[in-house]
Order: sequence, then C-alpha cells, then structure tokens
Amino acid sequence: MTSPIQLIVGLGNPGAKYESTRHNAGFWFVDELARRHGGALRSENKFHGEVGRISIAGQDVWLLKPMIYMNRSGQSVAAIAHFYKISVEAVLVAHDELDLPPGGVKLKQGGGHAGHNGLRDICAQLGRDFLRLRIGIGHPGHASEVTGYVLGKPSPEERGLMERAIDECVDTVPDIVAGELQKAMHRLHTSGG
Repeated sequence: MTSPIQLIVGLGNPGAKYESTRHNAGFWFVDELARRHGGALRSENKFHGEVGRISIAGQDVWLLKPMIYMNRSGQSVAAIAHFYKISVEAVLVAHDELDLPPGGVKLKQGGGHAGHNGLRDICAQLGRDFLRLRIGIGHPGHASEVTGYVLGKPSPEERGLMERAIDECVDTVPDIVAGELQKAMHRLHTSGG
C-alpha cells in the first residue's frame, strides 16, 4: 500500500490544434476519467488549468489539465498541490511515452523525466516522487523526428490502441487511488499494455 492519490494530472498542450496530437494522451485520459465518473472540468486561473473533482473508491480526487504549454506544466501542478496541501506522493501524472508502443501502458513511482518537458518542469517545481502513468505513443525511430512526431496525430489504428489502453487505465484508477499499486500494476502490465 502506498499513499492514496488525491490529485490526477493529465499532460497536454492547450488549444484546438493540439487536441488530437500524441502529446495530449494525458488530456485524453483525464477527459475519459471525468466522463466516466460524472465530473466536469472548469477553468481555474489560479491553477493555470482546467480543474474538476470526482469521487473514486470512496475518496474525493482532484483532476487537473494544465492549460499552459507543456514545458510549464509544473507551475500548474505545484499551484494546486500547494493550495490543497497535497503531497507529491499523492499525485498521479498521466503522460505520453515515446518508449512504449501505442497501446502500451506502465505505472511507475518516481524517477526522472526522460526528456519529457512536462515531467521535467513538474520535477523541478514539486519533486520527483509522484506516480506516473505512461501512455505509449511509440517512437518515430530517430531523435531528430521526435518533436514533429509527438505534435502529430496518430493513425486511426494507433489512436484505437491508445484509446483501448486509456480505457484499461481508467478501469484501474480505483486501485491506484486506494494506494493498491501492485494490484493496478499487475492488471495494467499483464493486459497486453
């Protein structure tokens, strides 16, 4: 058992032109979580993002989509975490992951940022010990192509794989929120994700 999750953050870039891009996988996850649990996100200037509250596994959980660019995500996460006195260990951050194929998912406690600008800023502002939900988007094959790739749209097939993975992640959130990480990891890591 680890500490229960009180804040779930989805990373992405604001604006219609980024909505369907691979880099917004974290936004897709939070949107689906809100939809499934009857939550509504509203704009909150003091948190630089869209915020909502849902109840999962008998516990209230904040949802956050930072509405500032990816490389400044930490400002938004730190603002809400400090305001509600949420410890870094009680934060789950969902983000796109180049090192996993589309449809792949990994749950991980702590660690570095692996070059992900959103994670880099959260680590700088809040510390490294938050939980990460890594949603696979695949890799273009060469480092020079990464920026265009993450800001591009997945193929319909890739998008379908990612959406199935996100559904599976949403199904495991009650375990994650309750601090049952081993159970959640076992489910996610053995489901083909």
